[in-house]
Amino acid sequence: MDSDSIFDEVLKEISGEKILGVDTEFDWRNTYYPNLCLIQISTKKKIFLFDCLRLDSLFKLNFIFENEDIIKVFHSIRSDVTVLYSSLNTKVSNCFDIQIAEKFFSSGDQKSYAKIVLKYLSLNIDKSETNSNWLKRPITESQINYAANDVRFLIKIYLQQIRILERENSYLDVKNLIEKEIDLGSQELFIPRLKKMKYRKKIEKDLFMWRENIAKERNVPPSYIFKDKYFKKILKIYDENTLKENIYDILHNEKLANNLIESFK
Repeated sequence: MDSDSIFDEVLKEISGEKILGVDTEFDWRNTYYPNLCLIQISTKKKIFLFDCLRLDSLFKLNFIFENEDIIKVFHSIRSDVTVLYSSLNTKVSNCFDIQIAEKFFSSGDQKSYAKIVLKYLSLNIDKSETNSNWLKRPITESQINYAANDVRFLIKIYLQQIRILERENSYLDVKNLIEKEIDLGSQELFIPRLKKMKYRKKIEKDLFMWRENIAKERNVPPSYIFKDKYFKKILKIYDENTLKENIYDILHNEKLANNLIESFK
């Protein structure tokens, strides 16, 4: 769907459902923030594909994602949640993740969507478009089929898994794991990486945040500002109080180098 004129009609239709399958397609190769390209939503009878590069009303979907009365079923929820939070500023609620449930059943074995579909429905699905260019328009028929299949079976699998969980009295255990994944995905992108630097020196954290802020401002990956391998080299310049001009040799960008030098005076 790439027309705002019928968006409200579709939104009204899916908002009346009690359970939905949800998936996203995105590009995250050359930007700081992910580029949300497609949102797929399935009901028990229909599949809707929302072209995020053409629609202006996507934020209206937050009514669905944040609605406690609608169960949203995902596979590998954290990546989708991260993209939705970064793109639409939404924190999803009342969700289920068939991968997390299956991991619970399999004692830690993390299964792909294709393997889970095969196990529960005895169907082989084509995953040849996994690394497709979702920014390119028009979307191909192969991409459409792939994207539709990513939500086509979610509800059916959920209904089977939920019966097993209820029988084994394990639903709350899985639900708690899913909520943790949602929380991890619903935060600023730098936070998980910064937490890994908890015991590092202040100057290391400051340098990390300087690079993050520049990357956010330019919407490029932090490695485009400078690669991780130069992190220690820059810190060494300050630790040994050597010529700050050496930073020019690392960044190869006079404006960026001056910004960094001024920031750490």
